[in-house]
Amino acid sequence: MSTTPQQPEFPQGHEPQQPQPSHGEQPPPQPVYPQPSQAAYQQPATGQTYPGQPTTYGQQVLDPAQQRQWGMLSHLIPLIAMVLSAGLLGFVGSLIIYVMYKERGDFVRQHAANSLNIQIITGIFLLISLPLMLLLVGFVTYPLALAFAFVLHIIGALRANEGQQWSPPMTPQFVK
Repeated sequence: MSTTPQQPEFPQGHEPQQPQPSHGEQPPPQPVYPQPSQAAYQQPATGQTYPGQPTTYGQQVLDPAQQRQWGMLSHLIPLIAMVLSAGLLGFVGSLIIYVMYKERGDFVRQHAANSLNIQIITGIFLLISLPLMLLLVGFVTYPLALAFAFVLHIIGALRANEGQQWSPPMTPQFVK
């Protein structure tokens, strides 16, 4: 049978105290834990931001390669959603990417805004096409609006992949 040493119990108020250093002795060093410093995240005097540097709400600015990637995806995701849902869910994809990445860099914000603007103008044309289907004209304008958005999203994805700023033709800037 083995016995395990037990911690002695002390009556309340009679707990052992830490040894105090005698006169002239230095107290034992206390561990120092680093405190988070806001100075590490401050921008330089030029106002320039660096990749990986936190911005508002703890989000980080994306590096140029990531901004090109998300700029391209901001056109491809709504394009795929638009094709799979006959034009109805492309807006949701563009809106989600714009809201999530608008603070992460100017390049990705501009392409996400362009994608959202394409989806807004496409949605307007699709809504106009619905009542026009009663006159049979809407059966022509609906697919034309989808084809227009499809082509603009393909061009936007290619330009974003090349790292070029781009503004879609014949599309008002509802979102900037």
